[in-house]
Amino acid sequence: MKQSEHSLTARLDLDVSTNYLLYLPEGYEGRGDWPLIVFLHGSGERGDDVTLVLKQGLPRLLEEGLQVPAVVVSPQCPEGQLWTRQLFAVKALVDQIANDYRVDKRRIVVTGLSLGGAGACELVSLYPEAFAALAPICGPWTRLFVTDDSARLPTWVFHGDADPVVPIDESHKLIEEIEAKGGEPRLTIYPGVGHNSWDLAYGDPELRSRVVEQRCQM
Repeated sequence: MKQSEHSLTARLDLDVSTNYLLYLPEGYEGRGDWPLIVFLHGSGERGDDVTLVLKQGLPRLLEEGLQVPAVVVSPQCPEGQLWTRQLFAVKALVDQIANDYRVDKRRIVVTGLSLGGAGACELVSLYPEAFAALAPICGPWTRLFVTDDSARLPTWVFHGDADPVVPIDESHKLIEEIEAKGGEPRLTIYPGVGHNSWDLAYGDPELRSRVVEQRCQM
């Protein structure tokens, strides 16, 4: 018997949950239009102890005293999972933070390192209209998540050219894929730097200033 063609339309109701860290900038109460930075961590910070997220990247720098003129939310991915399975929860969290805090919904940006770099790219591929910009750092498989809509987002990619964990070619392919779909991404390569290119990226005042200046274009 031959196969026949069919289609399915269904509505799914999901219960989602996530642990997260929240940073409010100095002077938070004085205005009502703060940018929101969504940070996705790497594989080493997965688990059910949210303080692990403080080990690397932007949350660590904030804990050490770095000041950023934005609200920053940093969810935690459970042990053994990829961000793929958590993206519905992340989007629900972003929506809640944007509604409950003094956030300008046109100025929500996503960044992540390593595994979180891939998660950041996948998140904006699912919800390109919700975000103003993307800044993935040394993420694997990122080229797989580029869509026509996500390619239009201002994107700044970072990678060390001596990365033994995620080869720099991953970011070159991401740039090529975005450009092929009409985007104009920016790539920063750190010569001689290994997998930890995020300390340099998040420590760069230009990245922080450009991120908080972006606004949704869709």
